[in-house]
Amino acid sequence: MDGFKVDSFASHGHFGPYGGRYVPEMLVSALEALERAYLEARADSAFQAELECLLRTWSGRPTPLYFARNLSARLGGARIYLKQEGLGQTGSHKVNNCIGQALLARRMGKTRLIAETGAGQHGLATASVAARFGFECEIFMGELDMARQRPNVFWMEQLGAKVTPVPYGSRTLKEAVNASFKNWIENLENTYLLVGSALSSHPYPSMVRDFQSVIGREVRSQLQEAEGRLPDVLVACVGGGSNSIGLFHPFLDEKSVRLVGVEAGGLGLESGLHSARFKGGKHGIIEGYKSYFLQNEDGQTLTTHSVAAGLDYAGVGPEHALLHDLGRVEYVSATDAEVLAALKLLMKTEGIIPALESSHAVAEAVRRAPGLPKDCIMVVNLSGRGDKDIFIVAEALKDKAWLEFLERKAKAGYDE
Repeated sequence: MDGFKVDSFASHGHFGPYGGRYVPEMLVSALEALERAYLEARADSAFQAELECLLRTWSGRPTPLYFARNLSARLGGARIYLKQEGLGQTGSHKVNNCIGQALLARRMGKTRLIAETGAGQHGLATASVAARFGFECEIFMGELDMARQRPNVFWMEQLGAKVTPVPYGSRTLKEAVNASFKNWIENLENTYLLVGSALSSHPYPSMVRDFQSVIGREVRSQLQEAEGRLPDVLVACVGGGSNSIGLFHPFLDEKSVRLVGVEAGGLGLESGLHSARFKGGKHGIIEGYKSYFLQNEDGQTLTTHSVAAGLDYAGVGPEHALLHDLGRVEYVSATDAEVLAALKLLMKTEGIIPALESSHAVAEAVRRAPGLPKDCIMVVNLSGRGDKDIFIVAEALKDKAWLEFLERKAKAGYDE
């Protein structure tokens, strides 16, 4: 292997020992057809031109790279830049991938999109592109996630999507993933499964990474314009791993650039209630791919926890697993308490409300920046904005005024 970039299409979907296509036989031909369609589209200049046009005119790219002067001064040490993915269409990086896969689904003649979602941001982005392109749309979501991410559920439904609750197991993302696969098997003829992160069976991890790499390409160009050089450190949160691999990938072979991925430390690693796969997980083959998973001795996935629904997942993308083993990316974790403190600090210093997922990356910046030289440049990826988290954050901060507001609204009800 030359450098750290793997041509997974030449290695039958493998990133070293990870990745692959471990699915029921009836899905093999569907995934092979998807791989052929994607490779044809990737080489098609008309497809790439339409994708670029939609990213620019409909989604609002390029997203800004903002120098966080106040936060940098507060922390001392590194100069911190924020890549503001939350300022794009639907409020998160998820839409980059959804636009690309929607174009691919149309090219393949599909009429229906289905997806799984945890925090709701992928579901919202899927529902938005479904409305834009005229697809029927169904989103699978764990009951617990539906309750804690109600604003996104509301918008998905208003966009015309059917949001189907998944009531079993931990009632979070893991079960939603299983439900979406089951539905896809039953509707292969007309349905496209729009996977939201850089995981699952080949070719999804590579496709999603390619669509999300626009983040890293823009950072490279924008920082060259602002500072005339490459960054020293890149930091991003890691759930399935799509925003982080999108940021990291264009820099993988730049050995001077340190890459830091932040997993969900939940209530602390010692509590067992977290989603830090590289701290407590082990190798396994689950949901169609090989990677690190939090699992018990029988290979069953363990219950996970994070204040951020989008990071509350037992597995991690296979390319991250390889980069971990190679030592190219440093994986750390941030606890719920550290995340909430980082969220408050960024709001108070920069007037920016990041998503709880993104606040994990901010927490690492808070921890790491003071110990770095003042000429060090750190880029933190804000993968989404925090509007969706208002109920969780208000509860976590025990905001009585918000609770009183909710009580008044509930008592008032609606006019019939």
